[in-house]
Amino acid sequence: MTGPSVIPLDAHPDPVLAYATTDEGLPVTETNDSFERVFGGVKSGTTVSAVLDEFDAVTPTGNETAESHLRRGDPVGIYLDGGGEEGPYFARIVDGGDGTGHLVFTDIGDCLDIAESDGVGEVASVISHDLRNPLDVAGAHLRAARETGDAEHFDAVARSHDRMERIIRDVLTLARGRDAMNPTEGTSIETAAEEAWQSVDTDRATLDVADDLPVTTADPDRVRRLFENLFRNAVEHGSTSSRPEADDAVEHGSTDPQSQAPAVAVTVGALEEGFYVADDGPGIPESEREAVFEPGYSSDDGGTGLGLAIVEEIAAGHGWCLTLTAAADGGARFEVRFR
Repeated sequence: MTGPSVIPLDAHPDPVLAYATTDEGLPVTETNDSFERVFGGVKSGTTVSAVLDEFDAVTPTGNETAESHLRRGDPVGIYLDGGGEEGPYFARIVDGGDGTGHLVFTDIGDCLDIAESDGVGEVASVISHDLRNPLDVAGAHLRAARETGDAEHFDAVARSHDRMERIIRDVLTLARGRDAMNPTEGTSIETAAEEAWQSVDTDRATLDVADDLPVTTADPDRVRRLFENLFRNAVEHGSTSSRPEADDAVEHGSTDPQSQAPAVAVTVGALEEGFYVADDGPGIPESEREAVFEPGYSSDDGGTGLGLAIVEEIAAGHGWCLTLTAAADGGARFEVRFR
């Protein structure tokens, strides 16, 4: 099925369907190639409700039926399972404005069954709450693109989609818990830290990595993820300049984008049987040092509050001891010991 669309659906790697809102129902107006490969073609006149009926489990993150959320273009997601050999899926509603919308499907089949996972029970409310902001932003820019024809709005939509992917990835990391660990002998902490630094926006920040960091048995992918989240926490709140709209960090700092405060300095050093990550930013108050590891805790209205919860989950999955204290310069210092 093809037809006009606000966004180039075939450029999206995930299955996507576009739909219209009418008095008679929610007819599907377009699907992309990925959708057709995964779910097959959709006949003319098929409704979104008929597509969802192919799944045994249809569970919105909101408080109403999936059709009600779809009709209003609510910024919620829908958990879908039992639709065949693939999946389960998490489908995001993106409001296109003017009585149109998109449903973007993300395959979460490589994770534990979400219905049976203890991790998702802890963070389901976080999904429901924190997907709303990037969904709202994407919907607003889609409407603006339709009204103005300005292609720059699509860059903002892409950034919002990246943000949603990060939220979903964080939630699923917690959902998978410790069962997905794949320890490898000879994992270099120095290499993991340096590779993680390359994947984080580190503008106006510096990294100092000690040359005596240990080599241990660990899951290298998870260790890189641990460093990514610690670096992001330090960089995004350790400096008062160039701070993004939303992040997972918890440290307190000015949000003034015009500030020209010095760059934050991040240090990775060695401990006896372990390592630490420290920064010279504002730090985390002692009264909050336990709470910051709880899923959903964030001092930033735009954050998911999952970044440090994931750090703790990864450390615990390896049997490591994680502690948070003040750095010598007053910033935050996270210590990891291979107990």
